[in-house]
Amino acid sequence: MSAEQPEPPRAERRPVTTTHHGRTRTDEYDWLRRKDDPDVIAYLEAENVHTQARTAHLADLRAQVFSEIKARTLETDLSVPTRVRGYWYYGRSFEGRQYGASCRVPVTDPDDWTPPRPAEDAKPDQPALPGEEVMLDLDAMAEGHEFFSLGGSSISTDDRLLAYATDVVGDERYTVRVLDLSTRDLLPDELTGVLGGVTWGDSPDHFYYTTVDDAWRPDKVWRHRLGTTQADDELVFHEPDGRYFVGVGRTRSRRYVMIAASSKTTSEFHVLDATDPTAQPTCFAVRTDGVEYSLEHAVIGGEDRFLVLHNAGGPEFELAIAPASPTAPADWQPLLPHDLSVRLEDVDAFADHLVVQQRSEGRTQVRVIELGPDPDAPVAADRFVEFPGELATVGVGGNPAFEQPTIRVGMTSLSRPSAVYDHDLRTRGLVLRKQAPVLGDYDPDDYEEHRLWATSVDGVEVPISLVVRRDARGADGTEPVPVHLYGYGAYETSIDPYFAVSRLSLLDRGAAFAIAHVRGGGEMGRRWYDDGKLEHKQHTFDDFVACARHLVEAGWTTSDRIVAEGASAGGLLIGAVANQAPEAFGALVAGVPFVDTLTTMLDPSLPLTVPEYDEWGNPSEDPEAYDRIAGYAPYENIADRPYPPILAETSLNDTRVLYVEPAKWVARLRERAPRADALLRTEMAAGHGGVSGRYRAWEDRAFTLAWILDRMGLA
Repeated sequence: MSAEQPEPPRAERRPVTTTHHGRTRTDEYDWLRRKDDPDVIAYLEAENVHTQARTAHLADLRAQVFSEIKARTLETDLSVPTRVRGYWYYGRSFEGRQYGASCRVPVTDPDDWTPPRPAEDAKPDQPALPGEEVMLDLDAMAEGHEFFSLGGSSISTDDRLLAYATDVVGDERYTVRVLDLSTRDLLPDELTGVLGGVTWGDSPDHFYYTTVDDAWRPDKVWRHRLGTTQADDELVFHEPDGRYFVGVGRTRSRRYVMIAASSKTTSEFHVLDATDPTAQPTCFAVRTDGVEYSLEHAVIGGEDRFLVLHNAGGPEFELAIAPASPTAPADWQPLLPHDLSVRLEDVDAFADHLVVQQRSEGRTQVRVIELGPDPDAPVAADRFVEFPGELATVGVGGNPAFEQPTIRVGMTSLSRPSAVYDHDLRTRGLVLRKQAPVLGDYDPDDYEEHRLWATSVDGVEVPISLVVRRDARGADGTEPVPVHLYGYGAYETSIDPYFAVSRLSLLDRGAAFAIAHVRGGGEMGRRWYDDGKLEHKQHTFDDFVACARHLVEAGWTTSDRIVAEGASAGGLLIGAVANQAPEAFGALVAGVPFVDTLTTMLDPSLPLTVPEYDEWGNPSEDPEAYDRIAGYAPYENIADRPYPPILAETSLNDTRVLYVEPAKWVARLRERAPRADALLRTEMAAGHGGVSGRYRAWEDRAFTLAWILDRMGLA
C-alpha cells in the first residue's frame, strides 16, 4: 500500500472448529469476543487508529458537516408542553450543553388545554415559562461520565415524586432513584439492574419495574415499596420461557396496571388493579401460539371494557371489545373487523373517543372513533385526521390524560421537519403547536419527494421513498446524482419517511437520499413482514438489490455512486448484499451490524438469542434453519470478490449486537478478500444507540457522512 493507504491491522488467527447437524465450520476470530482480554482491546484500538489514519484527509469535511448540523439547529429550544394533571411538562435544550433539562410549570387554568408558549427571547439561564421548575438537570447528572442516558422518568400520582433511571455505561442496565420534588431530596431508595423506567401504582408509595435475566431478556416484574430495600421487593410476575419479553405499564385511565409477556409471534396480558397495592396479576386470555394481542381500558356507555387489538381473525389485526375480566378469544366482539388492506397497529382510549394508528398501502394514518352512549353500538362517528403529502408520516404521542379534549399528533416527511399538532376532539380542528425549526436558508420547497417502485426478483413491487434538491439533476431534471440508500427489513419495523437535519449536508451537495422499504419491515402490513423473515429472509436482500438497480435503470444514479447504509438488523442486510451483489453499490456503511448471524443464533446463552428464533429460526435444533442462515450470514459467505469499500461502526458496550460481530467480519474480510477496503470504527464508551450527548452524536454522524460524501465523489 502507498503512504496514503497504511497497512491495516491483522487479527491473529486462532481457529475453533464446531460441528452441528454434521456440518463443520471453523472460526478463526471467535477469540475477539473476550471483551476483558487486553489483546482484544488492543486490536480494536489498532483498528480505530487505522481508521483515523485512512480518513485523516476528511478532517476538514467532518468539521464542516458538524458545523452545518450545529448551524441549522436551534440549540436553545423547548418541546411542546404536555399536560399531566396539574402541570405542563416539557424538555429544554441549551446552547453549548449536551443533554438539557426536564421541566414543568403549574397549570393556571384547568379548563384551558392550550399549551403555554415561552417568550421568544427566553435565555438559557432564565426560566422559559413563569413558574418553571427544573426537575432534572441532565448535564449536571452526566458530569464526570463519558456516557450518560436517561432511561425514563415517571411522576407519582400526587405529582410530588419523580422516579428516574440512568445508565452511565451504555449496557442498558439502569439505576433507579426517586426525587422528592417538594424538598429536592433524593429518597434512600436505589434500584440497580433495572430495564428502563418505572410504573407508579395509584398511590405514591409503590411502583413496578422490570429486570433482565443473564441473556438480557426482561423476564421479571417487581413491586417496590418506598422506604424499603431492593432485596425486599416483591416478585409480581416471572416469565420463564426464554422466547418471551416482559413489560409493565399503566392504562391511560389509571385504572389498571398491565403486564405483557410477548414473543415474536404470541402474547399474553396479565392485569392488576392499580388502586390495590397488594394486587396480584390475573391473566386476561391465556397465550395461544401464533395469536398476538394487546389490551387497552376504555369506558363505553358507562361500563368498563377492554379493547383487544389482535390477529386471531387475520394477519393485519382487528379491534375487538371484551369485558374487563378474563375473556377467551371466542368472546371478543369485533369493533373494527379484519381488513387485508389495513394494518391496525395501535389503539388509545380516551373518555369519549378511541384513536387508532394504522397503515394502508404503505401510508400511516390516524383514525378517530367517537364513542356514543350505547355499549352495544359504541361507534358514533369514524373519521381520519387528514394531512397533505404522499410521503407524510403521521403518528400519535404525548397524550397521557384520559379526559383530555385534544390529542397530540405529529407529522414529518423526507423534506419537512417534524411538526406537532393538537387535534381538538370536539371541534375536529387541527392546530399547529410547533414546527421543528431549521435555521439558515433552509426552504422545504427546495426539495422534491418521490414514491418509486422497484420490481424484485419474484415480481413483487417494492416501494422506495426518495428526496432530492430540485436543482440537483441539471436543467432538464434527468442528470444522475449520487444516492444514499437506507434499508432495514426486520421485526416488522417500518422505516417511514422522516426528516433529519444532518441529511441536508448530503442533499445540498447534490446527492439524493432514499429509503428502500424492503420486506421484513412493516411498511406494507403484517404480510410484508412475514414475507421477509425465517424461510423468506432472502426476500429482504433481493428487494434491497432490486431497489438499487431500479434507481440506476430509472436514471436516478449509477451503481458506483450508490452508498448503502443499514444498522443492526439493517447491518445484516448490508453485509448480505455485500456478498450477494457487490457490483450494485459504490460503498457500504454497516452500523452495529448483525453480521455473525449463525454464531449468535447457535448460542442460546448470548443476549437475545432465544427470543430471536421466531425471527430467524433455531439453527441448533433445525438443520434447515442452520443451512438457511448459513446461506446468507455475512460472516459465513465472505469470499475473494471485488467488494465495494465498507465502513463498519460498532460500540464496545452494545448488549444487543455485540461488538465482536463487526470485529470478526472485518478481520475475515481482510483475510479472505485481501482486495477489500474495509474499515472498523469502535466507540469504546457507548451502547447500541451509539455515543451519548447531542454534540458527540453530531460529531459521530459527521464522521459517517464525510466518509459517505467521499465515496460519492462529493468530498
